[in-house]
Amino acid sequence: MRLHFKIKTGNQIVPFNHQHLLTGVVHKWLGWNQEHGDLSLYSFSRLEGGRKAKNGLSFENGSSFFFSAWDEDLTKRLIEGIQKDPEMFNGMQVTEVIMQPTPDLSEKDLFYPASPIFIKRQTENNTEHIIYNDPRANEFLKETLESKMQKAGLTDETLDVRFDLSYPRAGTKLVTYKNIKNRANWCPVIINGKPETKAFAWEVGLGNSTGIGFGGVK
Repeated sequence: MRLHFKIKTGNQIVPFNHQHLLTGVVHKWLGWNQEHGDLSLYSFSRLEGGRKAKNGLSFENGSSFFFSAWDEDLTKRLIEGIQKDPEMFNGMQVTEVIMQPTPDLSEKDLFYPASPIFIKRQTENNTEHIIYNDPRANEFLKETLESKMQKAGLTDETLDVRFDLSYPRAGTKLVTYKNIKNRANWCPVIINGKPETKAFAWEVGLGNSTGIGFGGVK
């Protein structure tokens, strides 16, 4: 299930580094749940419609974003949270929620990022951020998706996940989250596997930290 949000914006400038603010309102709407701090089976996109201003982003014509989850109870909880308190941050407010059932993705293989795809792995001395053209990137993408599938009780021996290195605008994006800089990927991903596996990836996102705004896919 995917929820699309239409957002009324005020005249306030939104900071460039606002991902933690968006995560904060998503967690506010969800309330307490076992997904916090765990392997999240949900994802959400970045805010759309922003234009660069002097000290941040301006959303003169409103904004939008989406939230997807494997568990429909989680989407229902989010809707209830919005109904109680639709306020976001910097003068933003949700004015409309549109529900989209998970589509048939059996003929779809290419998935574009709706928020940067983040891959990280812990080494002995620090945390390494993996870039899309790193030889290990595809292996780690698959590994994280399979971990989420295992949590949901799903398996797919036919699964293959890889970045589309032929995409001419592939690149990375440095995202600062609570003063921590994260090098994430802006590159489409090719997923081959069962239709239900593709649907699951469409819902829960790809890579690490989908619960704080990374890895949402279209």
